[in-house]
Amino acid sequence: MAERVTSRFGHGSTAMEVVAGIDLDGKNAIVTGAASGIGVETARALAAAGARVILAVRDRAKGEAVARDVQASTRNPAVRVEELDLADVESVRRFADRFRATGAPLHILVNNAGIMACPLARTRDGWELQFATNHLGHFLLAGRLAPALEAGAPSRVVALSSVGHRLSAIHFDDVHFERRPYDRWLAYGQSKTANALFALELARRATAAGITANAVHPGGIMTGLQQHLSREDMNALGWLDADGKPRRGFKTTAQGAATSVWAATAPELAGKGGRYLEDCQEGEPVRPDVPFAGYHPHVRDAEAAKRLWTVSEEMIGEAVAF
Repeated sequence: MAERVTSRFGHGSTAMEVVAGIDLDGKNAIVTGAASGIGVETARALAAAGARVILAVRDRAKGEAVARDVQASTRNPAVRVEELDLADVESVRRFADRFRATGAPLHILVNNAGIMACPLARTRDGWELQFATNHLGHFLLAGRLAPALEAGAPSRVVALSSVGHRLSAIHFDDVHFERRPYDRWLAYGQSKTANALFALELARRATAAGITANAVHPGGIMTGLQQHLSREDMNALGWLDADGKPRRGFKTTAQGAATSVWAATAPELAGKGGRYLEDCQEGEPVRPDVPFAGYHPHVRDAEAAKRLWTVSEEMIGEAVAF
């Protein structure tokens, strides 16, 4: 078994603390979902370290406001916005084609965007929206950007998973809830398992080519991700205290971005892929006495990861060339 990767950072570390002393001058990075939440702080930290950063967002106006803020706070003008709707395969293809047309190598891809526990909705292709947005869009994006990642090697792909992966493995017989009753939490959990399995299989396929991929659980953070949850929902989940404030243990957005940034930049992770990371460490198997941390064995299932890759290629209608 590979040695567990640890660091001097932890639960309370911020993204800026993680990049202190890291030099990303001349590196190109893409952060999806960088118009809000931890995506903003992920982009800010990468820009502060000198990277050229693309904020890949659905809402250009929000993205432009974030870009101006990041430019001002980091004194790095090389922060720009590109439109990307991960639930629309043609939008993903257009975004990737625009980047590849520049001929620039890609050194860091942070698949950060996501939705959680939304009512049942389907894309134009008939896919369940959480699986489509959280997994399939990012799967297609990484595949289309493969030549740029290879040109930027050693390069890194960071896939945002969640402790929510423990809610569901992949239901290969009915991924899109076409026959089973829709459950918003099972759908979310399945999509987060998919994110971790994607990183596992990508690492197997691409590490030898200088592309490493790891999955990240950022921790509990109150962001726009909770937009579909009522206060009663969050009380029932135990996320709020008696005063309606996030319970002890929740992170700020700057702390929530730390593990993503660590995955994207840490020297100790060079050439080390297929890991599940949390609190700027490699995660450990779930334990009953630690309710909000640890990974379930189903996200370490190499055969499920291979099957998911094949099924995902069939869904998007193209091979992903790693």
